[in-house]
Amino acid sequence: MQWIYNFFLRVVEFLFPVAAIFSTKIADFVKGREGLFKRLRTFAPDAERPVIWFHVASLGEYEQARPVMSLWKRRKPEVQILVSFFSPSGFEPISKRNEPVLDFVTYLPLDRPGYAREFLDIVRPDIIYFVKYDLWFNFLKESSSRGIPLYLISASFREDQVYFRRKRFFRAPIFFFDHIFTQNEESAELLEGIDFRSYTRVGDTRFDRVAETARAPKRFPQIETWLGEKPAVVLGSVWQEDMDLLIPLINQNQDFKWIIAPHSMNPGPMQNWKSQIKASCQFYTSWDQTKTTEVLIIDTIGMLASLYQFAQVSYVGGAFGEGLHNILESIGFGAPVIFGKVRKAGKFPEAQESIKQGCGFEVEDFLALKTAFDSLKNPENLERSRISANSWVESNRGATERILDFTDNLQ
Repeated sequence: MQWIYNFFLRVVEFLFPVAAIFSTKIADFVKGREGLFKRLRTFAPDAERPVIWFHVASLGEYEQARPVMSLWKRRKPEVQILVSFFSPSGFEPISKRNEPVLDFVTYLPLDRPGYAREFLDIVRPDIIYFVKYDLWFNFLKESSSRGIPLYLISASFREDQVYFRRKRFFRAPIFFFDHIFTQNEESAELLEGIDFRSYTRVGDTRFDRVAETARAPKRFPQIETWLGEKPAVVLGSVWQEDMDLLIPLINQNQDFKWIIAPHSMNPGPMQNWKSQIKASCQFYTSWDQTKTTEVLIIDTIGMLASLYQFAQVSYVGGAFGEGLHNILESIGFGAPVIFGKVRKAGKFPEAQESIKQGCGFEVEDFLALKTAFDSLKNPENLERSRISANSWVESNRGATERILDFTDNLQ
């Protein structure tokens, strides 16, 4: 099966330039990897300083890895941290952002044996972390064969994944890892079911990240002044499908201040939303604070994680489309969160858990949205949800330290 997989990758690589003509996603994949190894050689790791390599699929997985990276840098500032991305949606924003914990950002090459060997020859990692999923057979096999400590963190498995339905080649990626750190008990049980015993249930590292953000959020004095004593609702990472429900809610609840942070900075949809909102509405980057404003559209990036500090209630988008965005950022501030109907609940275990905890509310249409929102207008219901959110975060903190305590085997 391994030779079939490798042959398939050779064919895929050959066909990619043609497929890129018809698909912007494939075009981004191909363009991003042009000259990859040439750029990678500029990393030139210092032989006296250990290299820690993190591989993530995209931005969400990067957020799960970042607390571990930060703790490494705090404990051992001399380490060099390299992160690889599979997806342009993760690589592009992080490569442009000034991240003090990172020493190098790269795409991961296609999972061919020769590329895996060349990548590892250049990077020479002392420890490797893969995050959540995106497990590539040849990279894992080559890393394991070299005896490099290899860990999977924030693992959240589902019963329908190939590792648990097929054996041998399909299950091998799991067994290349020296240890796996799971987010939940269900993942631990699935590993037990295939006789993989080297695991620890530590929870989701994002709880440490959101708790850290909540302790020291970015300050926005202009927004604080604008809000005054009026309650605010923050709509985070929203798409058109979300706004189709939310605009009527905004129009029916003009006694709130509304902060809208779209997922995309495409001005077209934002202008369209503004035209449909009955309350006075402005864009953040052109905000005239001498005018009355009830709705503020955040048309810039990098603010959302700290904007939840202002939320009495929040709504997090994406569930109706490509996938639910990070609800824990809101819950970290003790703000109950509403979100759309999650299509693949197994991919977003935090959604169902938030519902169980009493601080998350799943809606599938406007009526359900209005019902959930009206319920949270009740001060007793709101306070109960806020207490649940804070308790849930507090009870899940510490995953990052447990991972690092176990995996820091540098001499």
